[in-house]
Amino acid sequence: MSIAGLHRWDGEALVPIDYCDPRDYRVEVVDSFLIRDGAAFALELHWDRFQSSVESRGSGFDGFEGLDVSGFWAAALSLVPDRGEWFPRFELQSLAGSAQLLFRHRAAPELSRSAVLATLDRPDPRRVPGTKGPDVDALLSARTAARHAGADDAVILTRDGFIIDATTSAIVWWRGDILCAPPEARDAPEFERVASVTARSLFGLADVLGVESHRERATPAELAGAEVWVLSALHGIRIVTRWIGGPSVAELPGRLALWRDRLEALRKPIGVAAP
Repeated sequence: MSIAGLHRWDGEALVPIDYCDPRDYRVEVVDSFLIRDGAAFALELHWDRFQSSVESRGSGFDGFEGLDVSGFWAAALSLVPDRGEWFPRFELQSLAGSAQLLFRHRAAPELSRSAVLATLDRPDPRRVPGTKGPDVDALLSARTAARHAGADDAVILTRDGFIIDATTSAIVWWRGDILCAPPEARDAPEFERVASVTARSLFGLADVLGVESHRERATPAELAGAEVWVLSALHGIRIVTRWIGGPSVAELPGRLALWRDRLEALRKPIGVAAP
């Protein structure tokens, strides 16, 4: 079977397909992560997030009960070559009241260690902020606008101007030796966002290592002089080198490399973490 392109899960196997008109379909859930030489970071957390989101979003659609999500996940992972860098995408889509699972086999784009940010110049475009999928197109549109302004990603703010998230990344920062991030949605609903696997892993590792962490409301201006990171399943940790129209940011030499190496050391062969 060719591994290139798009595949649909038929309940037993992945079947290569071509879309004639993808506008007919609505994305309900997506998940993607970097696979390097057959190994991935925190794959079990990606699986948990995808499975729970699929169950939440898909339960009302026809045919959902027969989808076999774990079988789909395992079959998709088996298509990924054990050499090279890949960025596969797992999807739940709906069409006319029916659900289907799709897998996009994709080579990883160029990776980077740094990023430029800009504050989003429009209202929060998210409709379902806690689930990765329904708002993908709107968030990509916002990121594209930020890129036209010279940034890599755009920062979403609450109505009161506090940092929530970036369109495709989580945001954290350092207050001296204290690792900080926006409040959890369970404590402050206005900060609802997709649960970042990389952020969860970073804070878990910080806890194990005895590194102090803190959740706080912060405006972009209040990050002046702080070291700011953006986190994603593709790039891992990237340091913010510039915030267009925003605060001047800093960097402690060696800290980025240290934490990138720490997370990289946690990669495991994808077969080990399969459900």
